[in-house]
Amino acid sequence: MNAPLSVSAPTRTPEQFGDRFASMVNHAAIVAMSSLGHRLGLFDTLASLPAATSGQIAEAAGLDERYVREWLSVMVTGDIVDYHPVDKTFSLDPAHAACLTRSATPNNLAVTARFLPLISSMETDLLDCFRTGRGLPYDAYPCFHDVMAEDSHQTVVSALFDHILPLVPGLSDRLANGISVLDAGCGRGMALLSLARAFPKSQFTGFDLCEEAFLPTREKARSLGLTNLTFEARDLRDFRAPGRYDLITTFDAVHDQADPAALLSGISAALRPGGVYLMQDIAGSSFLEKNLEHPLGPLLYTISCAHCTPVSLAQGGPGLGTLWGEEKAELMLRQAGFRHIVSRRLDHDPFNVYFIARNEEGSRS
Repeated sequence: MNAPLSVSAPTRTPEQFGDRFASMVNHAAIVAMSSLGHRLGLFDTLASLPAATSGQIAEAAGLDERYVREWLSVMVTGDIVDYHPVDKTFSLDPAHAACLTRSATPNNLAVTARFLPLISSMETDLLDCFRTGRGLPYDAYPCFHDVMAEDSHQTVVSALFDHILPLVPGLSDRLANGISVLDAGCGRGMALLSLARAFPKSQFTGFDLCEEAFLPTREKARSLGLTNLTFEARDLRDFRAPGRYDLITTFDAVHDQADPAALLSGISAALRPGGVYLMQDIAGSSFLEKNLEHPLGPLLYTISCAHCTPVSLAQGGPGLGTLWGEEKAELMLRQAGFRHIVSRRLDHDPFNVYFIARNEEGSRS
């Protein structure tokens, strides 16, 4: 199908557009307060209670009633929480709880809501980026590693054993027998911790640019007595480890790198014969016109503008962006030396794509 000659927003009167934008502002306010409620455990508290007053909810959550009452007002006017005026009680519909509580993982949309306050907090710094073309280092972002760890827990850790490992036939058996595994750009490293606990005969290594990202998990591994898991702070633009690993993974990490092409080439060379590279990234196209109907298109381009592009540029990178796209990803994998590449999606997760890449022609995944 040919690309459209131009892409225009639907024609609206000023009144229609004004109404739509006002609705968008309201929705943004609701999302910001949903992030706050998630962090405070208010959705979980509501789900655990029958219809309750603001005072009862505040007491159960260990919070101040006046603030809880105001937060509840946002949630009621935003059609998220039900209000019963006669007895002045509040309740959370089970259908809403199934999308907003920690027990709803991996479907907790309140986790995704956390990106909006994080992005908003960077507005002043981003003004300077737009004016100068400079980027922003990872440590400029408050709570970034915490936000990403929670998001990764939903998309990767919770699906690791039942959905992700089975994408590569025989991989679980190989891990059980003992292989060498690297997670490049490991962030908090919770996926590696889960794997190290499940497969004690395998050796696991995590590299990340920021040591502070994986420090809590390193301490957790020590407290558990794990001897098959190590972490190292490392700039991956010069990654070289020929023939060292049987499995290399990256989870939503390549497009942020200073030199993604060099990293992919290093990963290709680092695989032993029969080795596998498993790369998870955002599902979407490299072409804007093909992302017009993407259900999270505006959010993903916003995250790209506010985080992924600046952190790449700050390292002297190309700024591929969050939606560098599946077409470009596959092209770069081939340019890195991978000869057999397949992509897979998980039925429960339409927003991510998994590339399974090998150096041997004719390999099967």
